[in-house]
Amino acid sequence: MMNIQSSPLLRQALVADATTSAAFGLLMLIGAGPLSGVLGLPEMLLRIAGLVLLPYAGFIGWLGMRETISKPVAWAVVLGNALWVADSVLLLVSGWVAPTSAGYAFVIAQALVVLMYAEFQYVGLRRSQEAVA
Repeated sequence: MMNIQSSPLLRQALVADATTSAAFGLLMLIGAGPLSGVLGLPEMLLRIAGLVLLPYAGFIGWLGMRETISKPVAWAVVLGNALWVADSVLLLVSGWVAPTSAGYAFVIAQALVVLMYAEFQYVGLRRSQEAVA
C-alpha cells in the first residue's frame, strides 16, 4: 500500500473536518426532534446522518493526527466528501423531502463547508510527499 507523509495542510484539514463533523453529528443526533420541525427534514434522516458522522469524525481525526497515512485512504476521504456534497444537492432537488427555508439554508451551508474541506484535503494531499519505507 502506498503511504504518504501528510502535509500540514492535509492534517489540519482532516482535524478541522473531524471537529466540524463531530459537532454536527452530535447536533443532529441529539437535536433531531426539534431540528426536524425547524428544518422540515425527517427526524430519522437527521439521526442517521448524525450517527454516520460520529465514527467518520473519529476516523478522520485519527488520520489527521498521523504523520504518515495511506494515499488511497486519503483519496477516499476527499471523494467521500465530494459524494456527501452531491448527495446534499440531490436531497434538495429530488423532492424526497420538503425542507423549510431554514432547511435549505442548513443543507446548502453544510454542503459548502464539506466542499471546502474536500478542496483543502485535495490540495493538502497533492502537497504530501511519498513516505520513505
